[in-house]
Amino acid sequence: MSDLPIYRKIIHIDMDAFYASVEQLDNPDLRGKPIAVGGSENRGVVAAASYEARKFGVRSAISGMQAKRNCPQLIFVRPRFDRYKEISNKIHKIFHEYTDLVEPLSLDEAYLDVTVNKKGNPSASLLAQEIRLRIFNEVGLTASAGISVNKFVAKIASDYNKPNGQKTVNPDEIIPFLEELPIRKFYGVGKVTTEKMYQLGIFTGTDLKSKSLEFLEKHFGKSGTFYYHVVRGVHNSEVKADRITKSVAAEHTFDVNLSSEIFMLEQLERIATSLDKRLKKHRVSGKTVTLKIKYSDFTQQTRSKTLPYFISDKNLILETVKELLYQERMKDSVRLLGISLSNLNTEVKKAIVVQLKFDF
Repeated sequence: MSDLPIYRKIIHIDMDAFYASVEQLDNPDLRGKPIAVGGSENRGVVAAASYEARKFGVRSAISGMQAKRNCPQLIFVRPRFDRYKEISNKIHKIFHEYTDLVEPLSLDEAYLDVTVNKKGNPSASLLAQEIRLRIFNEVGLTASAGISVNKFVAKIASDYNKPNGQKTVNPDEIIPFLEELPIRKFYGVGKVTTEKMYQLGIFTGTDLKSKSLEFLEKHFGKSGTFYYHVVRGVHNSEVKADRITKSVAAEHTFDVNLSSEIFMLEQLERIATSLDKRLKKHRVSGKTVTLKIKYSDFTQQTRSKTLPYFISDKNLILETVKELLYQERMKDSVRLLGISLSNLNTEVKKAIVVQLKFDF
């Protein structure tokens, strides 16, 4: 019996500037130019930026005004989510020709477990290369890929040679790879946590690895346990083909700030209608209704109520939202409203993963 370790083979595929790339694909006049999907120079928030725009510091989640200041020649494009979904479906169809163990994270990225694959190819690196080439030839977009033995390392690796590149981290390379990695590059370590780690003298994977489990739990709680294990290459989360939806939401950013609850109710009814369609599409219901409010000063507030029964009906959702709206006075005019339904009645399905040893 072999004493060699048993590894999974995970590929993380991440489309390059997906929303912006789709817009440039469909409109040749936008190719090679700095574009932002979403927002405008006066309103809204950037959803995605082309690589040409990113050079100027334009990125997702910044305001349209800030984006325009960073890049005066920036072109704003309205998002077309139906088109992005259509392209995403084509890409996922390609994924499923290689494995049924595909876990989507969003429209533009997914994990693939190719330990056992439909092509019978033992090389995950060659499979990733083939998948990326097919996406380019059949869809017209570029993708980057990370390949390793677990989701955590594969996710980090996919960002390593972006855009239009890939990186394989073999089992014997994982520890040195993580030790040299800047802490801000660790998946799951956000901006606030990065600053906290800097204050604690943690700048690289080596620094993180030098800290005891007790130390990390003391400063980061349960996340400390996660950091302790992943820096040692331990991450046992499986690729789940049936990824459970935890919430369904709909929201809208307004061209003109709303200062009256009456106008807000009109908009909330429209948002609830959108949410209703999504709930029917996913065939789910939930118990917790959350109202999201973003004010003109960009501060954000959420108000939630959990009901004793599952609901999916638009009128019942709206009734709860109205209650939440009048729960307390608005502190300022409102630029965004959103409604989400969580605590869903989704059934948990366990994915069965076969683990075998192959060459990378």
